[in-house]
Amino acid sequence: MHKLVIICIDDEQTILDSLKIELERALEDEYIIETAESGQEALELLSELLKDNYSVAVAIADYIMPRMKGDELLIKIHEQDPKIFNILLTG
Repeated sequence: MHKLVIICIDDEQTILDSLKIELERALEDEYIIETAESGQEALELLSELLKDNYSVAVAIADYIMPRMKGDELLIKIHEQDPKIFNILLTG
């Protein structure tokens, strides 16, 4: 059985790096932390993870991103898997 996955989505790489470091520090090896730099990249990643039978526990998305805002992304994620807990970040 696979570990649960947390997906972090932000268009700023420094924010993604910081978020990933803090989550890994807090959660140790309990979860797989994946990152995406856009809403489209996050949806593609989610599709691949679900296809490979991973369970995604949480999606953390920045609100302000180009082309697809975080709230729109989280709605699309919810449509693919309503069990995923969604968190929206704002600066």
